[in-house]
Amino acid sequence: MTLKCPSCASPIQGDLPFCGKCGTRATPVNTSLACPNCGRTNEPSNQFCPACGTTIGGDVVVKGAAPSASTDRGPELKPTLVLLDRAGQSTNRFPVLSAVTTIGRQGADLNFPDDAYLSPIHAQFVILDGTFTVRDLGSRNGTWVYIEAAHRLNDGDQLLVGSQVLRYRRLGYPGPRPPEQDQTRRLGSLTPNADIANLAQIRADGSARDIVHLSPGRSLRIGREQGEWQFPYDASMSGSHALVRSEDADFVVVDAGSRNGVAVAVRGERTLNDKSRLLIGDQMVRVEIA
Repeated sequence: MTLKCPSCASPIQGDLPFCGKCGTRATPVNTSLACPNCGRTNEPSNQFCPACGTTIGGDVVVKGAAPSASTDRGPELKPTLVLLDRAGQSTNRFPVLSAVTTIGRQGADLNFPDDAYLSPIHAQFVILDGTFTVRDLGSRNGTWVYIEAAHRLNDGDQLLVGSQVLRYRRLGYPGPRPPEQDQTRRLGSLTPNADIANLAQIRADGSARDIVHLSPGRSLRIGREQGEWQFPYDASMSGSHALVRSEDADFVVVDAGSRNGVAVAVRGERTLNDKSRLLIGDQMVRVEIA
């Protein structure tokens, strides 16, 4: 049976059921699979029925990935992705049975065809060497992991605070200004100190709107009603939501006890722990690891 990659259309070599180019699970050509519970016709690559959540795929072992039995490196991980509603209550559970499991709108192992915020193949979960990780697959809207402790910001990090997407940029320290030719001093504010980073509010088209500068020794509070940067129109943001504080020459972001949390967009791979929460498209997911 011929296999092709549903994401990049590359041919699948040998007996490997995943694309060696982009990691997407392969789809057998002109084949369908009925859900044993509700009868819905599914793509053969689906691991779960998107209509009722019934498992319809079998275990997949990828060459070089963690084996399905316990090894000398510790017990086998048994993660479950728990789908949450707006109130944080569980609505469905999806045991992760394969070494690599993709999620998306169509053509993935776990599909949500009605979620317009999901890319067709959005992200993948990987079990390898006793760890459970998530990787964004170049999706349009990103894959977000909610922070559980202070997160040290790196250049290019994107934050989700309420419904606001904020991008962090590191500017570096400015060099000394040469004196004027006629020795005249310039008039200007002496404080705060030099701006070495900023946070920009990002529109849906990727352009920046408001920009707030960050300086050493200066903290920034973000909220709907309190703080130096307020978003009174954002109902999903708490009155006091997040704090960006200066630590030595860096900046960290912490959740200020908000109701909806603070999330960071995944860059590369991100290790997930028991009770980690993610936003993927419009799907809120909690990880449970047995």
